[in-house]
Amino acid sequence: MADAPRLILASGSPRRSDLLTQAHFDFEVIKPDVEENEDVSILIRTLTELNARLKAEAVATQHPEAVVVAADTLVLLGDQVLTKPMDRAEARQMLESLNGNSHQVFTAVAIMKYNSDKESCFDVVTDVHFKHLSSREMTAYHDKINPMDKAGAYAAQEHGADIIERIEGSMTNVIGLPMDEVTCALAEFGVIPTE
Repeated sequence: MADAPRLILASGSPRRSDLLTQAHFDFEVIKPDVEENEDVSILIRTLTELNARLKAEAVATQHPEAVVVAADTLVLLGDQVLTKPMDRAEARQMLESLNGNSHQVFTAVAIMKYNSDKESCFDVVTDVHFKHLSSREMTAYHDKINPMDKAGAYAAQEHGADIIERIEGSMTNVIGLPMDEVTCALAEFGVIPTE
């Protein structure tokens, strides 16, 4: 039986790394050195796919024998794209805009093996419904987490029950990597969990 190909996660996200670890994948992490496209005038699916491909290609060209997985996640509230906040005040504004409302989390995933020209790119959308929170509850939530490195200034896996009423779709997508879809796609590249 041939050895499984080497798997690289092209991401600096500890949440994506945690999800792959919990799913029992053997992988290494290489953070891509890329400038993400932040042009929110582009369709959100196009923007996330473009960024996921950009990250995957940056690492895959350096490691052509490996299977590289990369992702990009954005939050969409109506027609407003919520990225990572620049400061605490913007994080608070984001949480206030999400308060009592529903929004969508878009994650595009790019998987490629450069030396075989094999590639898979897909996106997953999840609906998230926020509770109605008081000003005090919003402050308390942000005091519990670091909202600065999270699209939309929240994390479903960090005290999410405090702020989220319900999630329709993939919970792992909201965290940053839709694992059911990723696991199936990686199997097409010969990469399977170790357990």
